[in-house]
Amino acid sequence: MDHSGHGMMTDLPPFTLSRGLEPSFNGFFLFACLLGLALYGWGVARLVARGDRWPVGRTVSFVIGVLTVLLVMCTKLNDYGMVMFSVHMVQHMVISMLTPILLLLGAPITLALRALPVAGRGRTGPRELLLKLLHSWYMRIITHPAFTIPMFIASLYALYFTPLFDYLMGSTAGHIVMMVHFLAVGLVFFWPIMGVDPGPHRPGYVMRMLELFAGMPFHAFFGIALMMASGPMIGTYMDPPASLGIDPLSDQSAAGGIAWAFSEIPSVVVLLALLFQWRRSEERQARRKDRAADRDGDQELEAYNAYLASLHARNG
Repeated sequence: MDHSGHGMMTDLPPFTLSRGLEPSFNGFFLFACLLGLALYGWGVARLVARGDRWPVGRTVSFVIGVLTVLLVMCTKLNDYGMVMFSVHMVQHMVISMLTPILLLLGAPITLALRALPVAGRGRTGPRELLLKLLHSWYMRIITHPAFTIPMFIASLYALYFTPLFDYLMGSTAGHIVMMVHFLAVGLVFFWPIMGVDPGPHRPGYVMRMLELFAGMPFHAFFGIALMMASGPMIGTYMDPPASLGIDPLSDQSAAGGIAWAFSEIPSVVVLLALLFQWRRSEERQARRKDRAADRDGDQELEAYNAYLASLHARNG
């Protein structure tokens, strides 16, 4: 296939969904996805082999999350994304907002901590290194909302509205770095909010919701800016191949609409997950109180009743 000087494919036929879903393997992402599935499968198998349980829903969520990466990076969606802004925006939104949520619901860190063997006394193994990383100052910084929210926003405005985007799109390595960055930013943004895996930053449920909605309006504004622009804004997509038969301004407007719409979908998914977690947390706390009451004969209630009785006797 012919390529222009900055790596864009110039002989693609007009885009259709069936053409976009044809296989077109990216070696880096294919290897990374297969490795992720293999490691996760090893962890689940290790737990099952020793008689422990691992929720099926978590496994399904993680696998679907990996499949979303394969969908946008190992099909011709990736090829079309090099020359069509709208298709690229689908890749960006999926890999930065949908994939991280699905992967995090799979609780890979919790699985690793349960599956990895404990090193011998005075020794440091993979599990100990993971725990050390989780409690490091570095993780406290990159999972704090003062870092995650600005980074989440900068991944849109500082990338697309500066020459950096065109520079990264000019090479295969740059494109891979950009996509890995999108995934990483999505993971560190949603990790404290989802609250499934342990982490250094674990706010309450109300604060998590505030963190979630703090970043989403900027996605909507970004999409609207692209939709309302009077001319093409991104150099990479200003001169699409004639074989595509597309107008760059219309394609840019479609990309803006995709970015705007995608700011709503993950918000709803995460909000529902948070409400479900909150309800389960309240139920667990209620069960703990009931068990404590059964053990001590509900001493707190008896003490309170005795206090009321003493007040009544004193007033009487």
